[in-house]
Amino acid sequence: MLMTGIAGTELCKDEAQWLRHDAVAGVILFARNFSSRAQVTQLIAAIREASPRPLLVAVDQEGGPVQRFRKGFTRLPELGRLGVAWEGDRELAKALAHEHAWLMASEMRAVGIDLSFAPVVDVARGNRAIGVRAFHESADACAELGITYIEGMHEAGMAATLKHYPGHGSVLEDTHVDFADDDRPLEAIRELDLKPFVAGIAAGAEAVMMAHVRYPQVDAQPAGYSPRWIIELLRDELGFDGIVISDDIGMAAATGMGDVAARVQGHLDAGCDLVLACAPDLVPDALAACANRPAGDRDPVAMLQGRGEHDWRRLIANPRWQAAVERLADGPQLAD
Repeated sequence: MLMTGIAGTELCKDEAQWLRHDAVAGVILFARNFSSRAQVTQLIAAIREASPRPLLVAVDQEGGPVQRFRKGFTRLPELGRLGVAWEGDRELAKALAHEHAWLMASEMRAVGIDLSFAPVVDVARGNRAIGVRAFHESADACAELGITYIEGMHEAGMAATLKHYPGHGSVLEDTHVDFADDDRPLEAIRELDLKPFVAGIAAGAEAVMMAHVRYPQVDAQPAGYSPRWIIELLRDELGFDGIVISDDIGMAAATGMGDVAARVQGHLDAGCDLVLACAPDLVPDALAACANRPAGDRDPVAMLQGRGEHDWRRLIANPRWQAAVERLADGPQLAD
């Protein structure tokens, strides 16, 4: 099953046709798809109308450097600022993490988004792509803040996605543009990077997004192409029974598997439930790669569907929304 990207701020004819394909579970939106809150609300409605089946609509609305929708939405601080708050007052930091998650998820649900791929529970250990997107360098801090973040998302009616399993924070390379190898043994990864994922799974996270990182002492394939990481460790050892999502097949570190068809098939064969094809020019080949595979069930869509009605006016009339905005939007609690 695929989640596809689209090119612009309106759904074109070819894209609407993609969404009727049996293999498509939903759409992931980016800044290129956004010009205003009213526009993106209309786009989301058009996406849903294009398919005879329920579709997921997703986005990366983490806050900080990765916030796709900005004008008309609360400008959220990066998660690393919650880690700074953790250094001074752990209970305050957890309260802020809960409020950050509730506010982010509530605003996304209010315009019809099912899920924002969050939270990042990688440890902050210098990775070029992760950086301030991570809570903290401490696995325990990431675990505690991640649990609270999941609770806030759930309160707002949104499923949580832990990323990037089994941990992207301890390598330097950015897998958008480079291959990345983490040459530590499994026990070292268990003692650090895996801890927040174990905690998040126990807290009820519904999805896990894979890292395009290779861990050669564990398996020769990058994690998203690895039955060892997905079936043996994530499913069997950690007991995760939710949805496994690949990272984008257009990223440089994904290309080692081969062409687009090989990447899609490799992720699905390894145990991924959803495969992200974020660049529109990759979508036709990704759809073709699914032609001879048996149609999947709709469990991923049902499990990750947003809960509750979406209504922007009702949200902003809620006193809690205003209080959360005042507390989080460049608030003094996070300034140091």
